[in-house]
Amino acid sequence: MPDLFSPFTLKDVTLRNRIAMSPMTMHRSVDGAVGDYHVMLYGSRAAGGFGLVFPEQIAITPEGRTTSACAGLWDDRHVEGLARVTRIIKEMGGVPAIQLGHTGRKGSEQKPWEGKLQLPPDHPDGWQLKAPSPISYGGRYTYPVEALSVAEIAGIHRAYADAARRAVAAGFEWLEMHFAHGYLGASFFSPLANQRDDRYGGSFDNRLRFHLEALDAVRAVWPERLPLTMRLGSDDLHPDGVQFDEAVAAVGRMTAHGLDLADLSIGFNTDAMTDPPFARMAFMVERGARVRREIGIPLGVSWNLGLPAVADRVIRDELIDLVFLGRPALSNPHWPVWAARELAHPDPFALVPEDWGWWLRNFRAHEACIGWPAPGAGSA
Repeated sequence: MPDLFSPFTLKDVTLRNRIAMSPMTMHRSVDGAVGDYHVMLYGSRAAGGFGLVFPEQIAITPEGRTTSACAGLWDDRHVEGLARVTRIIKEMGGVPAIQLGHTGRKGSEQKPWEGKLQLPPDHPDGWQLKAPSPISYGGRYTYPVEALSVAEIAGIHRAYADAARRAVAAGFEWLEMHFAHGYLGASFFSPLANQRDDRYGGSFDNRLRFHLEALDAVRAVWPERLPLTMRLGSDDLHPDGVQFDEAVAAVGRMTAHGLDLADLSIGFNTDAMTDPPFARMAFMVERGARVRREIGIPLGVSWNLGLPAVADRVIRDELIDLVFLGRPALSNPHWPVWAARELAHPDPFALVPEDWGWWLRNFRAHEACIGWPAPGAGSA
């Protein structure tokens, strides 16, 4: 029976445990490039014991960013900074993963702490939004959206493939495509955002076409020995949006196009959600377990899995294969070590680099002063 600290192998890649740091956008890049801040942030999480470490969502085009301070991989000059990130993650024992995406109609924003409002196309830090259909998201996303032409869609798929080639050059060993959270892939799948009358809109097959073509483009250049995964917006929580049964079928279709693991989340194609579950513990696990059971593909989910006992239980019960942690990974760079102490792991300090582990194992002072919460603080 696996547990939270069991190794996990997918293709030719083995993670030391089942704990993944989710992509979290930091708004610290300059012209798409990452720097010392990112090396520090992701290297410290690998040193803290995370098995799989994602930087933030990496934009495939300049217009695919959330803000002008987001990271990208649309140019060869971006490879060097990301290669520094992958090297430190590997040196600290983790596997470096990349999430490629395009924000679509939810881009051209201010930084969150500056107001998070959408910027007009003529603003120095803004741009013209593109999406499946000329439908603004609404709420704080107020500016007109232009529908992508078929030729532009093909260009986006080429951009995915070009970014994947650069990801190989940068040393990434795991690639996830972001088709959730109201971004471009999610909006193609959702009837709330996609009202096209061509081969990319209308029926289930047509709304899924963007995803399958994007997967095909990346699979053609991404090494077969390395995992190709996807974060899918599996439910819009709206009667006219994506329904979960559609998501189950979509994952099944994508496995035939080279998908190795599914990372399920919410669609977020509207703010008008029915009974949003965001305060519920581990609310995506049941959905993930159904896809894992019916489609037979490895599964990961996030959302409210930050208590060690909960994270361990969903792995032990074989409901999902990987636990994705976002804010818990930001708040505690050594979350895996904390979890190991909570769960009575025989050697929690085996999760940190050997030199750190030696000092921590040989602590001779009062146990309460070692700097970790006492076991029991993270019980469910």
